[in-house]
Amino acid sequence: MPAPGELIMVEPKRPKPPIHWSDLSVEERKARVIDLGLPGFRADQISRQWYGRLSDKPETWTDIPAELRGELQATLFPELMSSIKSLDCDNGTTVKQVWKLFDGVLVESVLMRYPERVTMCISSQAGCGMNCPFCATGQGGLTRNLSTAEIVEQVLAGARDLANGKIAGGVGRVNNLVFMGMGEPMANYNNVMNAIRRLTDDPPAGLGMSARGITVSTVGLVPRIRQLAEEGLPLTLAISLHAPDDELRDTLVPINTRFKVSEVLDAAWYYAETTGRRVSIEYALIKDINDQGWRADLLGELLAGHLVHVNLIPLNPTPGSKWTASRPEDEREFVRRLRNHGVPATVRDTRGREIDGACGQLAASAK
Repeated sequence: MPAPGELIMVEPKRPKPPIHWSDLSVEERKARVIDLGLPGFRADQISRQWYGRLSDKPETWTDIPAELRGELQATLFPELMSSIKSLDCDNGTTVKQVWKLFDGVLVESVLMRYPERVTMCISSQAGCGMNCPFCATGQGGLTRNLSTAEIVEQVLAGARDLANGKIAGGVGRVNNLVFMGMGEPMANYNNVMNAIRRLTDDPPAGLGMSARGITVSTVGLVPRIRQLAEEGLPLTLAISLHAPDDELRDTLVPINTRFKVSEVLDAAWYYAETTGRRVSIEYALIKDINDQGWRADLLGELLAGHLVHVNLIPLNPTPGSKWTASRPEDEREFVRRLRNHGVPATVRDTRGREIDGACGQLAASAK
């Protein structure tokens, strides 16, 4: 049942993805294996290959009888996605993929390698129903939610490339994960949370990532923010605010007509108090729209005294859009004013501009 006051998002009717190993809980995997006439311990062996050894080729699983491998692949590991376009920049340390899903839908993921970490940005929906006018994904509307496995497999694809030395810099592993790709994660809450649990479960049950390295973003679905606070996971919550005043935010982030700035921030402070985790405020700086000094002061007044950090994002404009990035001097002044209020603020590293880095651009160009 929806929470009181919750906005109910209606997903377009489409064929559902085939059930995949990554859709299943530990108990469900064991039951599935037994249904196939195999002993339950095979489930751990299979998971150890898929998540522990990052092996996606059952024909090489020597701890599984050879005569079973083909059936297991066909039954438990249907192909969910294939890469149809891959671009890299930053000397091969930033790689953006367009994935074609089983039904022809396109989504994106980005792997970004830094000297001390590897971060992946993944999609939770095909398209997005939030309709933010400056966002390439939002302008295409929502096609459908991604399944748990479709979310997990984006991460595993990056993890395999790192483990196999296919990313510049040699062998590595995914340290951080941000749900800031296509879609509104909180509008696909159950599948997103299931995916997070697969990724944070210790091997052989899952990938063994730290929940502290995972960030879930939202434009402000208040009931889901409060629900996330009760999950018992030390995730980072990121609020895509983009304006401190309701008048402008109603235009930039249309869901604000349902959940106002004050409600969104109240839910964010509840999350911070419940989890002890600092909230990240995402703010795309748009020239002459939301980058005025008085708005920086208003934002600073709203955030001062809370467990919060502001990520200022120079807008990566989409082709033909009237929206563009702020002037460097306005960006610097915005940061200065926030810091004068005691609010920590940094300008996000803008990787991927030359490879259609704004979410949704590359998928649109691949159609």
